[in-house]
Amino acid sequence: MKRLEERILQDGNIKEGNVLKVDSFLNHQMDIRLLNEIGKEFRRLFDGCPVTKILTIEASGIGIAAIAAQYFDFIPVVFAKKAKSKNLDGELLTSQVVSFTKGTVSDIQVAKKFLKPEDTVLIIDDFLARGQAVLGLLDIVKQAGCKLAGCGIVIEKGFQDGGAFLRKRGVRVESLAIIEKMENGTICFRKN
Repeated sequence: MKRLEERILQDGNIKEGNVLKVDSFLNHQMDIRLLNEIGKEFRRLFDGCPVTKILTIEASGIGIAAIAAQYFDFIPVVFAKKAKSKNLDGELLTSQVVSFTKGTVSDIQVAKKFLKPEDTVLIIDDFLARGQAVLGLLDIVKQAGCKLAGCGIVIEKGFQDGGAFLRKRGVRVESLAIIEKMENGTICFRKN
């Protein structure tokens, strides 16, 4: 997605440890016009898939997923919570996720009542690096007995192994911008 790549080059900042900060437009302050384009693109990429739910993980994926949902006929968005809450009741689907940027392990949870075997789920997330968040969400989808449409990723770090690992496992991964390398303050995108 050309506009997304341009925005990453314009406003993205590379931090120590190959961390890409895009907090001025994606995962802290959100550019709603850009997120609308992202939502439309996910719809185009998954056109023909009978998606009934979008699944994401808190917090950065929620805004992206919510805006994308309007292009899928306003289907529900379910987000996995990273912290135990008194508001979560009933049977829970749980999995563990290791965060690349935070260096933490989280037990994510989704109330089982929100994902049914008849659902076809599209996973949406802001970043794909090592694939741990997506693996946790895939585990939740499997526990629920849902069908998987695939994964829509806004930015994939192609130089890390998450995308390749998921694709080798047969998971459909559609990334809107794939960064091939980040070095010396320069970002290079994978050519299609």
